[in-house]
Amino acid sequence: MADFEIEASFFAKGVRSIAGVDEVGRGALCGPVVAAAVVLPLSWITAASPRPGWLSSVDDSKLLTPRRRRALAASLLATAAAVGFGACSNLEVDRMNIHRASLEAMRRAVEALPVPPEAVLVDGFGLRGYAGRQLAVLQGDRKSLSIAAASILAKVLRDQMMDRFALLFPGYGLERNKGYATPGHIRALAERGPSAFHRTSFRLQFNAKLFP
Repeated sequence: MADFEIEASFFAKGVRSIAGVDEVGRGALCGPVVAAAVVLPLSWITAASPRPGWLSSVDDSKLLTPRRRRALAASLLATAAAVGFGACSNLEVDRMNIHRASLEAMRRAVEALPVPPEAVLVDGFGLRGYAGRQLAVLQGDRKSLSIAAASILAKVLRDQMMDRFALLFPGYGLERNKGYATPGHIRALAERGPSAFHRTSFRLQFNAKLFP
């Protein structure tokens, strides 16, 4: 269960502004990879003020229902000290590769914060091209509340984006699969071929005819 143990260790070293950052959409066949950076109130980390009850439900976004994610995202946006978002389009994913695009989206999210944080906790891998203090945390969205909060905000934003894109690219079930490789999505690709929204760099994972 995510907690503030990692954040508290930075606070003990004199760090007063700590951002958690995470991304969603790495494994999708189409659409952007989206990242969020979140600075939660320092008083929550130090327990100087009461923590809201809903904070105990903040966890890896993959472990939460869509309804719960949306409710938590609304609470986080209303109370976080700072929030930043970043993304890389499907074209950037194809050009960079998904690993580099994910790191770039997270770097953009951190740089979108109104004030640079003193330290950044990153889910998975360290950020390339980011000169600030950072710590890469494997499975960070299950260990750090700041990273878990970022995972929720990134997931909710990307899901909303995919709902909009489903109207522009009908027939692939994007409003349901959010761009991931469900059987229905793969059947639609076989029947229709990829749209301009799909990532052609994933052609090696499926029948080459889908991505000529």
